[in-house]
Amino acid sequence: MAQRDDLAPARPERLLVVAAHPADADYALAGSVARWVGAGTGAHLVCCTSGDGRGPDPAADPLVLAATREREQRAAAAIVGYGEVTFLHRPEGALANDLALREQLTRLIREVRPDTLAAPDPRVLIQPWGAVNHADHRAAGEAALDAVEPGGNAMAFPHLLRADGLEPHAVGRLLLYWSQQPSHALDVSAQLAAKVGALVAQSGRTGSTTDLEGQVTAWARAAGSAAGLEAAEAYALIDLA
Repeated sequence: MAQRDDLAPARPERLLVVAAHPADADYALAGSVARWVGAGTGAHLVCCTSGDGRGPDPAADPLVLAATREREQRAAAAIVGYGEVTFLHRPEGALANDLALREQLTRLIREVRPDTLAAPDPRVLIQPWGAVNHADHRAAGEAALDAVEPGGNAMAFPHLLRADGLEPHAVGRLLLYWSQQPSHALDVSAQLAAKVGALVAQSGRTGSTTDLEGQVTAWARAAGSAAGLEAAEAYALIDLA
């Protein structure tokens, strides 16, 4: 693990954040995105699902759940500072790293043309805090990496170029969040309020918000302690350039 803020990831100019579900990105890196956006980064969030498969009532209407989660995620994204949010409308709990999902993500990469792509680390089966890593997280991470390569190849999804004029794009860096092998950390002590606000805005996903501030602060301080920082978010950074 990196030990100082001078080893923090350099600020992206254009950042594409891939998440499996609404609220995932806010739990993982809302503080970092808020800090970077405040310094001039353009950030785009893509949620592969719309949160239609999680809740206490098995009889709940998935379409109603999805509409609620999308509305809440857009409100959260505005707090963090994302310029745009895209939903791919894949079913929660059944996300697959298939050709269709990789094409959707490849299209977004060519449209947004990010220098940095953030995604869940697909290598993680058990989360550091002792929970099974959701299959959707792993699928989203794998699909994001596959959209970078081979998706960055000129012969990958050739109709994107021929029909839509979307030139292949080479992503320069990967930031893999929820990693068991973090290499970099960013001090987000000044952005914790924005992170908490983004999660509070998604009470339909996060449930009770009474202790979110305490939970978020504890998580950030733990990540910061490992890196010699006050409060941080950590990543495995892979330089592809």
